[in-house]
Amino acid sequence: MTEQRLEAERARLAVSDSPTAPWRLWGPYLAGRQWGTVREDYSAGGDAWTSFPFDHARSRAYRWGEDGIAGICDVHGFLNLGLALWNGRDPILKERYFGLTNNEGNHGEDAKEHWWVVDGTPTHSWMKVLYRYPQAEFPYAELRSMSAHATRQDREPELSDSGALDENRFFDVEVTYAKAGPTDVCAVLTATNRGPDAAPLHLLPQLWFRNTWAWGRDDRRPHLTASAQDGWSRVTAEHGALGRYTLHVEGAPVLLVTDNETNEVALFGAAENPTRYTKDGVDRHVVSGEAGACQVVGPGERSAPGTKAAAWYSFGAVQPGESVTVRLRLVEGDGHPDAFGPSFGEVVGARSAEADEFHRTDLDPVRAGVVRRAMAGLMWTKQHYRFRTRDWLEGDPGKPAAPTSRKSPHARNSHWRHFDVADVISMPDEWEYPWFAAWDLAFHTVPFARVDPAFAKEQLLLLCREWLMHPNGQLPAYEWEFGDVNPPVHAWAALQVYRSEPTPDRKFLAKIFHKLLLNFSWWVNRKDADGSYLFEGGFLGMDNIGPVNRSEPMLGQWRLEQSDATSWMAAYSLHMMEMALELARVDDSYEDVATKFVEHFLSIADAAAQFGSGGRGIWDETDGFCYDVVSRRLPDGSVESKPVRVRSMVGLIPVLACAVLEPWVDAEVPGFTRRLEHLMARRPELARFITREPDGRALLSLLDERKLRLVLTRMLDEGEFLSPHGIRSLSAAHREGLEVQIADQEHRMGYEPGESHTPMFGGNSNWRGPVWFPTNALLVEALRTIESFHRGRFHVELPTRSQRQVTAGRAADELVGRLVSLFLPDSDGRRPSDGKRVESTDSPLWREHVTFSEYFDGDTGEGLGATHQTGWTALVASLLTDRRHTTNQ
Repeated sequence: MTEQRLEAERARLAVSDSPTAPWRLWGPYLAGRQWGTVREDYSAGGDAWTSFPFDHARSRAYRWGEDGIAGICDVHGFLNLGLALWNGRDPILKERYFGLTNNEGNHGEDAKEHWWVVDGTPTHSWMKVLYRYPQAEFPYAELRSMSAHATRQDREPELSDSGALDENRFFDVEVTYAKAGPTDVCAVLTATNRGPDAAPLHLLPQLWFRNTWAWGRDDRRPHLTASAQDGWSRVTAEHGALGRYTLHVEGAPVLLVTDNETNEVALFGAAENPTRYTKDGVDRHVVSGEAGACQVVGPGERSAPGTKAAAWYSFGAVQPGESVTVRLRLVEGDGHPDAFGPSFGEVVGARSAEADEFHRTDLDPVRAGVVRRAMAGLMWTKQHYRFRTRDWLEGDPGKPAAPTSRKSPHARNSHWRHFDVADVISMPDEWEYPWFAAWDLAFHTVPFARVDPAFAKEQLLLLCREWLMHPNGQLPAYEWEFGDVNPPVHAWAALQVYRSEPTPDRKFLAKIFHKLLLNFSWWVNRKDADGSYLFEGGFLGMDNIGPVNRSEPMLGQWRLEQSDATSWMAAYSLHMMEMALELARVDDSYEDVATKFVEHFLSIADAAAQFGSGGRGIWDETDGFCYDVVSRRLPDGSVESKPVRVRSMVGLIPVLACAVLEPWVDAEVPGFTRRLEHLMARRPELARFITREPDGRALLSLLDERKLRLVLTRMLDEGEFLSPHGIRSLSAAHREGLEVQIADQEHRMGYEPGESHTPMFGGNSNWRGPVWFPTNALLVEALRTIESFHRGRFHVELPTRSQRQVTAGRAADELVGRLVSLFLPDSDGRRPSDGKRVESTDSPLWREHVTFSEYFDGDTGEGLGATHQTGWTALVASLLTDRRHTTNQ
């Protein structure tokens, strides 16, 4: 293997720093689910799930995007290539993954299929996905019925529970993409019969245009034609902006052509359809044998123009263990002169070898495999996201029309009319969360920086761009409600990405810093109602962690002052300070801004430390822990305040607010040091939040050493927060439940290690006990920060009451070990994250595939929630490859 080949992917990355660089033009940007999203909801009541259900998806054109199985599209989302299948028994063509809506699932929305992203490279020169397709009729109705009869206390019924996969009666369909060039994509579809008997299979790779013409805003219509002439089977696609592309299909399949148009007659009882052929034309022809449902192109024929086409490969009896393969080649222009000649196999082989080299590591094979799968899944969840809120609110001149309810000032996202995005964005999950989320995305950039720092930086900047960020400085949370509030972790992520590169990119740091100045001001102006430096925040991403819905106003005159909101802002202040100091090394105009943020941090720290009637902060001296506080102003002007005595992750967030000032600050940013010394002389009570060393280093921390030790004592207690696989989101000391009084009302909650037992926030995620990767990764980083200052002199008992003393750095290492163990085989050869799911069986067909879940059972480590969450759970790749391990005990 030549050196040129070994460095090929890195060379491609070097010329691909732009989101629209040629090598990034084609990628896995096609969503796993478009139906049931807010973008497609044009209902009066705003119920996205019922407005556009799964049962409409095969027959109804989408307005804002597309979806498919193991599919790719161009960076603009115009032309899409995906896989459809039929086993001869299903009532519909399998064109997209099936799952239950939020109302149908006993724990909210839930994908009911099995697929894995196997491999990939950052420029998407190499991609591989495995889809497991049952040979029996897909049990759509049974899965709905099983979930309808299950309670919130029951496990989620899965496809494997229906019996549809018994005796391995399924096809493993592997889809591989290898780019011969930026606009030359080779695709291999291989289906293997894993069952004991011969079974039929129909493979139908499909090429189609997103419908951009039916809404009355742009009547330009692309078209594609299918041809089976001159010994070639091909589909030619013409688009005004994208140009011409040719899809070569190997062999002589039947070519089917229809239009990506809604079947108004079937869905809505219209007298006629706007076009002769509709989106479900291929489905109706293949499954129902309906004559005239689509154009059928025979040998020597050419179709009339359409906007959706399929190549129909029919395999009557695939023998047990036998594989069938279909090859495709999508090429810009008029096609390739020898599409399936020797160059095809050479490209596939070369890209496979280059991927092996790119992901080469000195980790052992098991850990290396976890890292590679995590990164493959993370790279696959990059999706084209298009949404223009103004058009959505007002409705299109064509269909669908906006309901009158959109005119209300309280309509969903009505205060975000500026929002206008058409970009590739990293999504939390391909199916359950096929839309961006602000704090999820920040965590995604940390593992992305390992392999693709340009994309990581672009994503952080993107969320701050004027077409996403609100004019008032707020970052959009997610499409269900842009105005919800996620934790302000953008600055932390920017620092992590900045520090991950050997050469400082201060231009990036300055750009993100200036944008975050606006966001920081929004927090201060909107979330600190009375200027007390105790913050509200609201939702803050941790769903049902509190006894009440923290996004809703309190009853009466009560106000909820949040331990986590206040602590997030303390941490945010320190992160902005660190960014300003770094920029001040080359531009002293940033010195004053750095002092602004250190003063803001100290003001928050002082307010958070107060306690006693009328001046209670988040710290509770009685329990040695941090709590949310409810307060109200009484008629006599005094303030009544009470702690919400629930030991949860909100009380651990204060640990995150810490930073180290290195000696170079005194030498290179002397103005900052002088201002800090002056502040300490004027307000000596603030000195308790700064610990200094003779060598010039200083530790800034929201919790002084005594309070930090008290909080860590609870955090590292296996009877409270410390689980075998990370830090729980709620103390296990609350297993028997507890009652708390909030705003003169009694509320009950308790430790729930697994799926949520409450419907709060849809009931599809739970912060009342499980282990979550994002907050755990932040706690690891905080412990490393403490270690970097104390250098082996700060010890904690791990676990609590074990009489075993370790350094903060060693505690970080051991916490990493617990988190990583979720994905590593135990003594029985089973991964804890597989739990009782089918992946834990002895069959190598299941055991070889690592799954990355949304969160993990606080007792057993079983993966729960979304099953393809290689968004923030891909942080495991960063933890496994972090070289900052300590040896001090």
